[in-house]
Amino acid sequence: MSDRAQGSSASVLDDLAAVIDQRREDLPDGSYTASLFTHEKGVNRVLEKIGEESTEVVLAAKDDDHEALVAESADLVYHLLVLLSMQGVSLDELRAELRERR
Repeated sequence: MSDRAQGSSASVLDDLAAVIDQRREDLPDGSYTASLFTHEKGVNRVLEKIGEESTEVVLAAKDDDHEALVAESADLVYHLLVLLSMQGVSLDELRAELRERR
């Protein structure tokens, strides 16, 4: 993998978290992300999505379906980042926790 590709893939989570935070602030019409922040069920809706996506990750892994595992994992990470944003947890805090466990 080239340095450029590595740099872009390394920052994709930061970029995604920034977009999620921006959607939380701006609440643009037609944005799925913004709708998660304004849904009447609030954080419960995101928790439901995390549960759903977690199950889909498990099933994809069980079925040895590589493509589905990648896609469902991306959905799970996205919804987890939305939850972290809702709860005021930054990626830096998550990184620090992971670093500490290493």
